Amino acid sequence: PQKTSFHRPQTLDYRNGCAFFRLPRVGIGGEQLYVNQLSESELDELSSIRPTLTYGQAKRAPPSDFIPAYVVFDKKILKFDAYFQEDVPLSAEEHYRIRQVGIYYYLEDDSMSVMEPFVPNSGLPQGKLVRRQRVPKNKHGDHYHWKDLNRGMNITMYGRTYRIVDCDPFTQVFLESQGIELNPPEKMIFDPYTEMRRMPIRKYITPSDFDQLKQFLTYDRQVLRFYAVWDDTNNMFGEKRPYIIHYYLADDTVEVREIHEHNDGRDPFPVLIKRQRLPKTFVDKKKTFPSCVLEISDQEVLEWYTAKDFAVGKSTTLLGRPFFIYDCDEFTRNFYRDKFGITDFQPVDVRKKPLEEVPQVIPPYNGFGFLEDSLQNCFSLLPKPPRKDVIKMLENDHKVLRYQVALESPNPEDKKRRFILSYFLSNDMISIYEPPVRNSGIIGGKYLGKTRVPKPGSTTENATYYEPSDLTIGSTVEVFGHRFVITDADEYVLNYMESNAESFPAATLQSLRDHFRPRQVVKDTTISDSPVPGTSKQELDELIVQVQEEMKLHNYLNNRNIQEEFLQHDKDGSGILDKGEFLALCNSLNVPTSNVLVNKV
Repeated sequence: PQKTSFHRPQTLDYRNGCAFFRLPRVGIGGEQLYVNQLSESELDELSSIRPTLTYGQAKRAPPSDFIPAYVVFDKKILKFDAYFQEDVPLSAEEHYRIRQVGIYYYLEDDSMSVMEPFVPNSGLPQGKLVRRQRVPKNKHGDHYHWKDLNRGMNITMYGRTYRIVDCDPFTQVFLESQGIELNPPEKMIFDPYTEMRRMPIRKYITPSDFDQLKQFLTYDRQVLRFYAVWDDTNNMFGEKRPYIIHYYLADDTVEVREIHEHNDGRDPFPVLIKRQRLPKTFVDKKKTFPSCVLEISDQEVLEWYTAKDFAVGKSTTLLGRPFFIYDCDEFTRNFYRDKFGITDFQPVDVRKKPLEEVPQVIPPYNGFGFLEDSLQNCFSLLPKPPRKDVIKMLENDHKVLRYQVALESPNPEDKKRRFILSYFLSNDMISIYEPPVRNSGIIGGKYLGKTRVPKPGSTTENATYYEPSDLTIGSTVEVFGHRFVITDADEYVLNYMESNAESFPAATLQSLRDHFRPRQVVKDTTISDSPVPGTSKQELDELIVQVQEEMKLHNYLNNRNIQEEFLQHDKDGSGILDKGEFLALCNSLNVPTSNVLVNKV
């Protein structure tokens, strides 16, 4: 009673990475063990091997090789012939149905399957009724074993009862070798309705006065061909569809074949109405007669279609569809001419009339994107980008014509603003850039991105854009409501237009030449006569005339402002400025004269 520790000793251990069991060294609670350390099984083993210790190990026969069951019973199957009865509640001719099956038992894994042989035209889903599996026997979790199967017994699988009547010879030999007494075989029961259908039905046919054999021998392989059209335009999505009607003279049958065209969007079904006799007039039907039947006999039809019912230029109704016959082939014309004396075979024109072209109305331009790009949305649901002149882009790549422009504005702050207009020859686009001027109060930079600028009066139907021939010195360019006056240009513009004089008007080229002539004179004079000390008064007067002519070309300059700036820098009133100070002052005033002329002054 005073014991408080009941810990069991450790008997499980690892040695060299392997788990092993050892005898306890102490008892429960750590008590000292004074009994034999050997277990009961070891003591029994010592008592049984005493003769072996005395006389040595006895020789034993080697054990036989072990063969697993799935190898012994591999591909060994027990087959039983059985049937089951199925109720047929919705039939007046049969009340039940007998279905024969084969029950297969696989010895390797004790699984079963039920197969039903296919019966032609049975209308039943046959084949594998129960897939291979272990079939439960009862609710207690037991499964069917081959010991539970025998002839002349009922077996229930998944709510369906099968009657086993016989088995194959291998199954019989196997069960008898295992000591099972087999019941005598029973006779297989067949389905009474299936047997009744196999019996031939006696038919009573009265011979006809018409000799069908003579008709077949006379008109075999002779077919009348008519070209017809089915007009279904009155219905939604209907259209006129062409067909070929074949009338077989051998048995008075009719066939309607479709005519397919390329990209007509229809499945290539060759036949609309298969070859058959077509009824023309029905007998008065009763209300109980079904509207849709599989086969129509002579009892329901009063008159069938014959060759005299087809004619060119007339409409014929075949199975509820009106077909208008507009032409036939040469053999058909000869047949009707010889048989019925018909000579009028004038074909009827059934070609579709061309649809009236509806003029496309293009909506007004909304101002978003380029005009050509936005116009593609009016032509297609998936607009494509407008085509570009790749040759022009490659030939004029990196070729830009630059002009200096002034903004026409009533605001006095905008009169001193100067812009650089760049014309890109590769894609006829224009961009405008304003050079930043310090302390002007106006942020310079990009004024207009690259875009095509339409001329004033241009419309979306007849869009005209500015071209290099429109950019002359002194001309006005209207850019989206803003007017710019061209005051200067690069020498590259003159060189480019002179090299391509045939592409530009003479007025544009002459305007640039008149603008650059004073500069060229000053440049030539500077090169030929460089300024040296001791210049004569006549040369000084000529220099003053050149500067005045250069200043007159730029109407935007204010001479009074320039004079005031020079007087402010002449602080001592001597009328003399340092050369560096003079050049810096000309640069700050943006005097648009050449550097050569300024240095000469």
